[in-house]
Amino acid sequence: MGQYVGFGSAEQTNARFKELLRAGQTGFSVALDLPTQLGLDSDHRLALGEVGRVGVAIDSLADMEVLFDGIPLDGIRQMRTTANSIGHLWLALNVARAEKKGHDPNAVKILIQNDVLKEYIARGTQIYPPRAGLRIIADVIEYCARNLPAWTPLSMSGYHMREAGANAIQELAFTFANGIAYCDAAVERGLSVDDFAPSLFTFLTADMELLEEVAKFRAARKVWDWIMSERSAPRIRRAARFASSRSQRVPTSPGSSRWSTSCA
Repeated sequence: MGQYVGFGSAEQTNARFKELLRAGQTGFSVALDLPTQLGLDSDHRLALGEVGRVGVAIDSLADMEVLFDGIPLDGIRQMRTTANSIGHLWLALNVARAEKKGHDPNAVKILIQNDVLKEYIARGTQIYPPRAGLRIIADVIEYCARNLPAWTPLSMSGYHMREAGANAIQELAFTFANGIAYCDAAVERGLSVDDFAPSLFTFLTADMELLEEVAKFRAARKVWDWIMSERSAPRIRRAARFASSRSQRVPTSPGSSRWSTSCA
């Protein structure tokens, strides 16, 4: 399990990371504040009032160095992040930090959410027009396939569509439609699905309707396998695998219609 954590400054979040490690945590999901997710510096006029509020503020390589100071990243099971429109920047900052320390960036297991299409649908932290955004996502997938095979360059996220009002069927439909677009964009770069598809990941909800959710996950595995096998004919079996994590939606109090999330 990876705790979703990040708030205030890099120093504050670093202290929280260390506290969680002492408590037995084995991985992190780094929460970035909205200005960072939108590619804005903390002193930008549009960042006023939002710096460090729903995640940690990262403006520079120096912030990255502070964020992970004293954290044994080579011993962390995985480090995830909400970077979508800025997936390429998160990649560059992590590589630059590792190289400055004399470390191999491929020795750290990093997952970049890097799912910009769902931002236009559900979250709203897109920066560029869709075609330009998709090109940047393909840049990250290609770079990781060629240079960072231990990284996960994309987490296709249905969770956010569900939170925005989609039902279980629509959640999968939007997620897989986005996944097809990403795979097509990567193949257009000259990659084969065997080069990148085994590292793709999916992030879905686990709602309160138990039987429906069980059926959804079983269907998701079969449908994604069929999509990849029919469209791409991968040579290695793992390229059609449906790898996923779930976030459970539970009532915040008895009788409440509000929801909180916990990772599973």
